[in-house]
Amino acid sequence: MDKRDLSSLFRERLGKLVDRAGASQSAFAASVGIDRSALSQLLSGATTRLPRAETLLNIAAEHKVSLDWLMGLSQDDGSTGDLRASLEIEEEQGGYDRTLLAKWHAEAIGTKIRYVPAGLPDLLRSDELIAYEAEISNRNLEAKIDEVQYRIGYNRRPETDMEVCMPRHTLEIFADGRGIWSGVPAKLRRRQLDHMADLIDELYPAFRLYLYDGRLRYSIPYTIFGPIRAAIYVGDMYLVLNATPPIRTLTRHFDNLIRAAEVNAHEVAAFARGLRDRAIDRI
Repeated sequence: MDKRDLSSLFRERLGKLVDRAGASQSAFAASVGIDRSALSQLLSGATTRLPRAETLLNIAAEHKVSLDWLMGLSQDDGSTGDLRASLEIEEEQGGYDRTLLAKWHAEAIGTKIRYVPAGLPDLLRSDELIAYEAEISNRNLEAKIDEVQYRIGYNRRPETDMEVCMPRHTLEIFADGRGIWSGVPAKLRRRQLDHMADLIDELYPAFRLYLYDGRLRYSIPYTIFGPIRAAIYVGDMYLVLNATPPIRTLTRHFDNLIRAAEVNAHEVAAFARGLRDRAIDRI
């Protein structure tokens, strides 16, 4: 789901809760631990930024709705009981090995992890590309390199079993230097494609990357940690589902992407190397 769509759904459902409460906006805001001006901003649509995780949990708990419903992931607004157990929200931050995301990877070791990246898979990025992307997105370079090194080390463990599925066109767009990569020199793109192919060869079969036709299939970025939880990436945060039904639904969706793959795991390294000739400087 696009971040703007998520924000719009959240704003709509927050408005319903305010109307349902039958109290003033000041009273509603106080009941969930924010001030009236913050509530007015959330309802106005002036920003696509969502409130802090603590505020979301307070709204859901105080007004007896599920976080799934509040965030637009479910049509059922009934209480799920233990809200913290059904959905968690983790904001991106530095020191990847100390984040909940790293903890979830560690807890899922020995089970299959399924991953649909938002762009190029994190662990396949070279330091050069990380530096370029960190600069244009104002991300912490050291934190992103730290994350990639952690992920590579994780995938080198013998008990790791990870499948990744992404659109073939993402790699082609990168090779051509289009979109967000329009400023990446051809030499860097060629080195990145070699770096990616070498890592894919090294990590196979514990790490398996599949490519599907992005014109025929669509997927939001997410990670499924075995049968334990699924993390949906939305901008600068992760919505982490712990309930079994949505995890199974996402697993079926991922398996369908695998079935539709046009480039299978044992072919992707050669495919990436074949794209090097497309990596020329654009005029």
